[in-house]
Amino acid sequence: MDERKLPSPCVVVLVGPGASGKSTWAAERFAAELVVSSDRLRALVGAGEDDLAASADAFALLEQVVRQRIGRRLTTVIDTLGMDRERRLGWLALAREYGVPCVAVAFDTPAAECRRRNRERVKRIPADALTAQLKSWSVAKKELPEDGFDEVLQAEVGVRVVPEVFAQAQSQQIEAPRGLRFGLQISSYTHKGGRKTTGEWIRQLGVRAEAAGFDAIYVMDHFRQIPQVGRAWEDFLESWTTLAYLAACTERVRLGTLVSGITYRNVAHLGKIVATLDVLSGGRAVCGVGLGWFEAEHKAYGWEFPPVSERYALLEDAVQLLPAMWGAGNKPFRGKVLDVPDTTCYPRPLQEHVPVLVGGSGLRTLRLAARYADAANVFGTAEQVRAKAAYLKERRRQIELTHLSTTLIGRDQREVDALVNQLRSRNQDPAKYAAAVNAGTVADQVSRFRALAEAGAAEVMFSLPDLDDDLSPLDTAGEVIAAFSSSAPVAG
Repeated sequence: MDERKLPSPCVVVLVGPGASGKSTWAAERFAAELVVSSDRLRALVGAGEDDLAASADAFALLEQVVRQRIGRRLTTVIDTLGMDRERRLGWLALAREYGVPCVAVAFDTPAAECRRRNRERVKRIPADALTAQLKSWSVAKKELPEDGFDEVLQAEVGVRVVPEVFAQAQSQQIEAPRGLRFGLQISSYTHKGGRKTTGEWIRQLGVRAEAAGFDAIYVMDHFRQIPQVGRAWEDFLESWTTLAYLAACTERVRLGTLVSGITYRNVAHLGKIVATLDVLSGGRAVCGVGLGWFEAEHKAYGWEFPPVSERYALLEDAVQLLPAMWGAGNKPFRGKVLDVPDTTCYPRPLQEHVPVLVGGSGLRTLRLAARYADAANVFGTAEQVRAKAAYLKERRRQIELTHLSTTLIGRDQREVDALVNQLRSRNQDPAKYAAAVNAGTVADQVSRFRALAEAGAAEVMFSLPDLDDDLSPLDTAGEVIAAFSSSAPVAG
């Protein structure tokens, strides 16, 4: 069966005569709370679903519910006969007003089949009423293509509502494989075992990630948990110490930070730390650096938090000083704000060139990365990545683009829905949470990452929000990774 992915949120208007299968179709594809049914509302305001005397009140309530849901940009499936054109066009106009895609689903079930189904019902539609509905359907069927819906789908087409990022992505990965590297970002350490078992948890995570096919493991460089992920008092490991431990637990994956705030350490000292990690890991270090943005963290540790312009000057010096630290000799470095009289750093890294990755999507950061770095790490959709790749190409220096996101993966839509409901906060709309964490099936993720690769990403890094004592999400991620070639070149 063909499948059509609809972007969340959307409005789905069911159109067809009684006993054509609309309610069954909706129940099989959508959670009950997404479906606004005239029959159910008739039962709510009247004596039952077949209480025709309550129809006016039921439809008045339906219109109010539909307006409220669309106004809040919630996916809404409207389960009525749908053959009143004026009412249909009203729902379509409401969806347009709030910028929500709106599709119609046509139930062109043969009249004989509708009558057969009706005869098997406990409470049948009166025969003359069903005949009138079938006549109305013959008119509505001709009107639908002219109504202006984004699409008119046939009921035989499979429908699934997904975060917008997946709606248009159609993968050709199986037919025309494309290489892409994968990195795992560790952004949280709140596993259920607590700090006494953190070392073993990290060890197992590294081993399982490597077995799943990840090319790299990255950690956030912070000293307390950031508000986007958790609470300040949650356990949070120091980055470079954690990477050194992972170096001893793994054999192949590259190891780096996403990214080290340039204000956190003396830059020459950072160069020494990276060189040490590279030697101890057998040449697997990646040096990620960025402006540093977390002012509360600076204040908590007593560090200065310079203005943006000063941090840019420091970052520009840093991406020039670091390679000098890793080179031969002890030549001095004098930049705009950094003055290092002696760049002695032995043992030198095992890599001839340790990759330097600059984090940030702003044009000023991209210009700096294009001039001095090996890669720029960005966020956003495939279209945004494509625009950033084009901008870098204009700078006439070829560097890699890498992409960072949160990613929730299920083997099928049922598992995705279960994970979303398990992980979202009590008051959070499931669809909005799913969009925030890019929740999708293995096939959805293959399509999304393929689109990012085609847009210019050489590596995708992601954190898994369901990674706790149960490390099986790494195995599910491995199914995504397996769809891509591992032959893509390493940065630098």
